[in-house]
Amino acid sequence: MTTVNALELRDVRAGYGKATMLHDLDLALPAGAIGALLGPNGAGKTTVMRTAAGLLRPGTGTVVLAGEDVTRTPPHQRARLGLCMVPEGRGIFRNLSVGENLRIQAPPWVPVDDAVARAIAVFPVLGRRSRQSAGSLSGGEQQMLAMSRAFMASWKVVLLDEVSIGLAPRVVDEIYAAVRALADSDVALLIVEQYVSRVLGMADVVFLLDHGGSTYAGPASGLDEDRLTAGYLGPAAAATAPSR
Repeated sequence: MTTVNALELRDVRAGYGKATMLHDLDLALPAGAIGALLGPNGAGKTTVMRTAAGLLRPGTGTVVLAGEDVTRTPPHQRARLGLCMVPEGRGIFRNLSVGENLRIQAPPWVPVDDAVARAIAVFPVLGRRSRQSAGSLSGGEQQMLAMSRAFMASWKVVLLDEVSIGLAPRVVDEIYAAVRALADSDVALLIVEQYVSRVLGMADVVFLLDHGGSTYAGPASGLDEDRLTAGYLGPAAAATAPSR
């Protein structure tokens, strides 16, 4: 019996204008798995996320969601097919109230009150602050508000792009408790994360990128520290890095 992956990028080339960021990239995220998408700045991680979500159309190659070719499918239709993206930078409406933000984020096929209730069950502070302007929340609370969309429906794939960036360690713990709860719902997660050890501690598979190409794709257990260091610093720099 053939297993259908939750998300695939097949031989994808993508970029911005004349700048190509992804070079013939292959990526396969199994259904229900947690995938860590790692690599140095400029490696193409956010471009992978944007291409998967339909915010960026690849020049060549194919994007497949749960066995269906969605290469030319717009973002809102990919969402209806089961894909949710939580982008870097929170992406909330700061001048609107928390409650208004939650209602805006509710998927149109889920009753609004049900969607909001699901989010508040995960992040109770949002319920207590429902009348407060989103811009007046703490950084951690704003990230919870941005992440709430990931809990409002039964998604097949959730893309999380740097959800802990700029947050205090205590708040990161809270965010990752929610990520773990999301993973336990059998959704496939693809996570870009600055705290590498944090995401590796829960990842099933790892995709290591460098200059838009894959340097490793496989189980987290198969990625040793030397290979990870080389992926971030380059082989020459890694060879001179102090051992631990």
